Amino acid sequence: MPLRSVPEKAYRWLDERMGLEDIFAFLRHKEVPQSSSSIWYYFGGVSLFLFLVQVTTGILLLMYYRPGTASSYESLQFIVSKVNFGWLVRDIHSWSANLMVLCVMIHMFSVFFLKSYRKPRELTWMSGMLLLVLVLTFGFSGYLLPWNQLAFFATKVGTDMTGSVPLIGDYVLKVVRGGQDVTGATLSRFFGLHVAVLPGIFTLVLSFHLFLLQRQGMSQPVDWEDLPPERKPVMPFFPNFVLREFIFWMCALAVINALAVFFPWELGIKADPFASAPAGIRPEWYFMFMFQSLKFLPAHVGPLEGEFLGLMLFNLAGVVWFFLPFWDRSGGRGGTARLVTWLGVFVVVYILVMTVLGYLLS
Repeated sequence: MPLRSVPEKAYRWLDERMGLEDIFAFLRHKEVPQSSSSIWYYFGGVSLFLFLVQVTTGILLLMYYRPGTASSYESLQFIVSKVNFGWLVRDIHSWSANLMVLCVMIHMFSVFFLKSYRKPRELTWMSGMLLLVLVLTFGFSGYLLPWNQLAFFATKVGTDMTGSVPLIGDYVLKVVRGGQDVTGATLSRFFGLHVAVLPGIFTLVLSFHLFLLQRQGMSQPVDWEDLPPERKPVMPFFPNFVLREFIFWMCALAVINALAVFFPWELGIKADPFASAPAGIRPEWYFMFMFQSLKFLPAHVGPLEGEFLGLMLFNLAGVVWFFLPFWDRSGGRGGTARLVTWLGVFVVVYILVMTVLGYLLS
């Protein structure tokens, strides 16, 4: 039997059972809008790629990581010093997590400014917002796992905020920590959340998000609404868009590798619950704008604690942002649409300014 016929027979065997020809025919006919804003379309795919990097490197780390106050730090020390390329896997995992948060936020704001959340994409926007919340929770839960001094006190400060909620604060704090203080029980809960609960929920929401994207296609620029079809430039999804997306994935991989090699992630010193909190304790960069905003608030605002008021306002703003497609009913680029755009500009500037101040003043 000629060697060339083996893959052909294998392809025909699979095609008869999976309908591969129909899938390729669909991909060949699928088209993507091609405009000056097309570059923003790729950040969703890059976020997906970084999630796959997270899963792959996370599985590799799980082969050696042992959760527990007496073993977490030591197992990570073993990974970075004894396991072949263990330091590289851990640094890629850490840097890709940070880049994933950045890419998801860029993707969210690009969808906002391109008005791609409007009908019929309301559910696509809301599922994307859920993915952003899950990504941030991934970051917060994974931060404690090295069980070093910085992670211990940052988690303590972060979870302390839940205790400021009136009436239910103490109960929520005990549920999150597994007790009154950050202990081994907290570490076990965060580990289970990080490697089992969150990946499962994330996969379900991501599948729904991709399904909606597939059904509705990519949104067209707002100024295309009145153009006839022949004046709307498009490109084939396969291979043109897929190859461009692949180039972005390779660029992201190169950036992660460069960061991992030239800026390795410090392990720090092991957590000591009886030690004093180190100076300049602060959260990860994506929580810094909230952290700095809460620091600016006075201890009490009327009958409410300042910290609680700040958290309440951030949660309220998050709910308003989540339901954006239902209160922004403006079409095109008219007056109301411009007002919503300026609101988005204000949010971006506020996040950037508060983040920079957080680092300058800490």
